Amino acid sequence: MHAIEKTAEDADGGFNVGERLRMVRHQHGLSQRALAMKAGVTHSLVSLIEKNKVSPSVASLKKILESISYPLTDFFALTLPPVDQIFYRADELVPLSTGTLTLLQVGDAKSHSVQIFHEFYEPGADSGETMLQHDAEEGGVVVAGELELTVGGQTRILRKGDAYLFDSRLPHRYRNVGTERCEVVSACTPPYL
Repeated sequence: MHAIEKTAEDADGGFNVGERLRMVRHQHGLSQRALAMKAGVTHSLVSLIEKNKVSPSVASLKKILESISYPLTDFFALTLPPVDQIFYRADELVPLSTGTLTLLQVGDAKSHSVQIFHEFYEPGADSGETMLQHDAEEGGVVVAGELELTVGGQTRILRKGDAYLFDSRLPHRYRNVGTERCEVVSACTPPYL
């Protein structure tokens, strides 16, 4: 989750996924079509993301970035806190994804063996139709709202105070099927994104 030369921010100061993807693509000397072919996605998806017409799922964005060996964490980082930093204000968390699913990371996961998130799922938010699967373990606690978690063949609705812990090699998916914003504090080891 490293900085790149130029910042990609909306006029209101928020993170601009489309502009950042365009800058990364240009840094790699690729056209939209070439990037789409490498990633195995449609040209229109890359174009719509760059125009901020669609907000990609974490899985889709990760797939695109992995095709050019660009870490998702680097993509979202504007600047990183010092490795020896211990305490973090809310505005110092690193946004890895924004929109209907917001993932805020505590510190620089590359410098630690655990990755900690403050997550927000708007009603209808989903980690993506493609189930996530990676070599790690993860767990978390629902702080507010409801979260549907599918792990392997099991699905549960978790509410405030409920928690989860599982082997991330099992296919998994997160969705807010409730009518309120869902808030989760979670951890993953080793770091995934």
